[in-house]
Amino acid sequence: QVQPVGSGGGLVQPGGSLRLSCVASGFSFRLYGMSWYRQAPGKERERVTTITSAGSTYYEDSVKGRFTISRDNNKNTVYLQMNSLKPADTAVYYCNAKGMNTYWGLGTQVTVSS
Repeated sequence: QVQPVGSGGGLVQPGGSLRLSCVASGFSFRLYGMSWYRQAPGKERERVTTITSAGSTYYEDSVKGRFTISRDNNKNTVYLQMNSLKPADTAVYYCNAKGMNTYWGLGTQVTVSS
């Protein structure tokens, strides 16, 4: 089965931090661009951040300076470090792999609430 597996979500207070991980298998991870998307209740899924196979990064404006994406090709893992979390960051977060094919991971819930 080829499906990235995301983890690390949970409940955190505003201003707190979480680190999401996504472990991939079944495809050449190092050749794929990896992204994190999120979907809040009643909203469409949106791209949050991307790291290309070459290591270039993109961030959606609302997370710039707070979120950091990174990857470890030796571990087939992409990470999302989320700092200064806000209630507006509450969503289900999905990892996405895009290359020769596209793969979606199962979502992980992030809830930011006091």
